Amino acid sequence: MSNPQRVVVTGLGATTPLGGTAPETWQGILAGRSGARTMPFDWVSEYNLPVTFGALIHTDPSEVLAKVEVRRNDPSGQYALIAAREAWADAGGPEVDPVRFGVAIGTGIGGVWTLLDQWDNLKASKSTRRVFPLSVPMLMPNSATAAVSLDLGARAGAHTAVSACASGAESIGLGLELIASGRADIVVAGGTEAAVHPICFAGFTQMQALSTRNDEPERASRPYDTGRDGFVLGEGAAIVVLESEEHARARGAKIYAEIASVGTSADAHHIAAPEPEGAGASRAMIEAVENAGLTPADIVHINAHATSTPVGDVAENNAIRRAFGDAADGMCVSATKSMSGHLLGAAGALETILTVLSVRDRIAPATINLEDHDPQINLDVVHGEHRTLPDGDIAALNNSFGFGGHNVALVVKSI
Repeated sequence: MSNPQRVVVTGLGATTPLGGTAPETWQGILAGRSGARTMPFDWVSEYNLPVTFGALIHTDPSEVLAKVEVRRNDPSGQYALIAAREAWADAGGPEVDPVRFGVAIGTGIGGVWTLLDQWDNLKASKSTRRVFPLSVPMLMPNSATAAVSLDLGARAGAHTAVSACASGAESIGLGLELIASGRADIVVAGGTEAAVHPICFAGFTQMQALSTRNDEPERASRPYDTGRDGFVLGEGAAIVVLESEEHARARGAKIYAEIASVGTSADAHHIAAPEPEGAGASRAMIEAVENAGLTPADIVHINAHATSTPVGDVAENNAIRRAFGDAADGMCVSATKSMSGHLLGAAGALETILTVLSVRDRIAPATINLEDHDPQINLDVVHGEHRTLPDGDIAALNNSFGFGGHNVALVVKSI
């Protein structure tokens, strides 16, 4: 959609495998550090999981939240509360009319821990009395959105996009549209996921989607490398505060960047595999650039979806080339999942934050673990050293794609 008013980012919050805050996460990215590690959980051996590592949350929520908040929220809700509060504080805790204040937080899977823990309680006890009374509000996919809306007092709308690994980016796009349409002045938007659970590892393993590099987890996520063998499952949340520029300027807010536009499409190709030629993904990218009033030559940087799967990385490469042709030669590409792992429904939100910070700091982060560049990938992939982005007005693209053929692209502009 074309935006009648500019929408800017005034607050950032995150809890990820790289740090308990957005700045800590960004510093982890700039340090080229991997968040992947061997899992210390008994259930790894109990269920004989063939993948024994993941990108685990850096900071335990119990260190940040009150005991009652931990008790009454699924881990996905806990992560969202932590990130949302950080983002809100970073934005200055602005005074806003509650009916002009919205929330949009996506998730790919929702409260899987609550769902299965309470099912286990019921099976073991044969009694509903052992089931926690708040089980349903905790397990529902919109639980994180509801928790943040209640916590911050947002009444313009509380929305949850559930579009697999595109959920976080789609929610930010929804927040953009809520403000651009005049329904809200401020929207807290992003994604959350807490799917480091045996059933998720089992299911993804059976799909052959995960890396099995158990002996060196920190080197397992290797987008664009010929040795890539799957993604690294991660967890966490990432939240941005979106605000109309007019509202932000009026209150003297700090502004990171502009979210200029969103482009969306669907592959209608396969429930899990991407369309190999990138037809759907390319439409989302083209739409995002055109809706921002830009041309491909204006895009200097792409934070790619780049999950480190053999098929997915090539499909995205094809989509970028299909969308932009030779103009893609002028776009340096970062694959930050090489460090953060894949946060599923929170991935697009985290990578939007990283794109915002790339534009603000004029740095395209280096992709780690890229040792043997796949010749099928004909993009300018940043690796070895970070790339300095140009001075002046610049724009960058963030790509997010999800199982089911969901495609989302967001354009971030300097301001």
